[in-house]
Amino acid sequence: MSDNTIFQKYLLTGGICLCFLFLFNCNSSAFEADTELSVQGFLFLENGAWPHQESYSASTAVDLEIYHEILNNFHFSMEAFYRIDSLDKERTHGDIRVAELLYFNDNLEIMLGVGRVFWGATEFVHLVDIINQTDQVEELDGEEKLGQPMIHLTVPRNWGAVEAFVLPWFRERTFPGENGRLRTPLPVDTDRAVYESGAEQSHIDLAFRYTTTMGNTDLGLYYFNGTARDPVLLLSQNSPSNLSLSPFYEQIGQTGLDLQMTAGEWLFKGEAYYRTGQSRSYGATTFGFEYTLVGIAETMMDLGILGEYVYDDRDDGWLPTIYENDIMCGLRLAVNDMDDLNILLGVIRDIHSGSTIMAIEASRRLGEAIRLNLDASFFINMDSHDPAFGLARDDFIKLEIVWYW
Repeated sequence: MSDNTIFQKYLLTGGICLCFLFLFNCNSSAFEADTELSVQGFLFLENGAWPHQESYSASTAVDLEIYHEILNNFHFSMEAFYRIDSLDKERTHGDIRVAELLYFNDNLEIMLGVGRVFWGATEFVHLVDIINQTDQVEELDGEEKLGQPMIHLTVPRNWGAVEAFVLPWFRERTFPGENGRLRTPLPVDTDRAVYESGAEQSHIDLAFRYTTTMGNTDLGLYYFNGTARDPVLLLSQNSPSNLSLSPFYEQIGQTGLDLQMTAGEWLFKGEAYYRTGQSRSYGATTFGFEYTLVGIAETMMDLGILGEYVYDDRDDGWLPTIYENDIMCGLRLAVNDMDDLNILLGVIRDIHSGSTIMAIEASRRLGEAIRLNLDASFFINMDSHDPAFGLARDDFIKLEIVWYW
């Protein structure tokens, strides 16, 4: 079943839920709606490495958020997203990011519907974040996620919180199309996805998580059992002259932890997991620090200095990954002015090959209802054996204007 069909089902379900809520409590004033409209442009600094790739593209997107308090302890929220892209038909897509009913009291919280859950502590790579699928046509860094159907139970206690997840429907990862930039050398044919489980997308995944705070340290531990969010890409031949990659989604078990410790101006962060169920078991970890210089040069500006390291046991060429033995560093400037100007500079370097990715992110408000975002990424000295070599000619500058109302 295609994600377009899934989106239509989500949209219908969300609409029915919304109508029900209005009928249930149509006189309530506890209703909020927020809309974002964005216009985005990419400029690529080199010609594409593959046929049919352009040096520029434009898109527009709308994001609608709705919140409704039905009763004091019974809430509904919904977020719907749609983008139209001028170049890549795979990037023209929509998603119900959130459509959830939340009930809570002093002893528990239970959420039913479509939700988004984030796990992780580090800045550059979020190894342990596994509940939601990556919306890879939106952002290269993997931080944009698709909505995940779920039942989510949280039981808070003085000694921490226990969470349980039942995930009844799997979301396939999105990939750039043949005309898109920032893609693999061969396009990924998402219509030819293969599953290890005979239940395919209907496989019921389970996850359990425990979080607690011990002094100045936040700690999270979890276990996940189900369909891997990151597929193995298999060579597929549609015709003698047409090669592509097919996603293969395997069944895995994954145990992970994340932690963050505060010590004055220092933040120490770490994530790690151990995965079983693929061709062989393996582990991965990332850890680092962030140190904040408050009020630099006797101004209101704060400067954060970041350093992290990531290691993945798949560095022998088996199931290759971009982040196998990399060091990362960055600077984060918060100007703390009326326009909320923030700038982040980050560099990721592969210790073995020397392949380097440099990224710049800047954001500021223009008045009360407009935000300007500027992103740029540069791929430097990319080694031909690096899994990210396909991005070697995809240096880009991205400008986005967002209107809020």
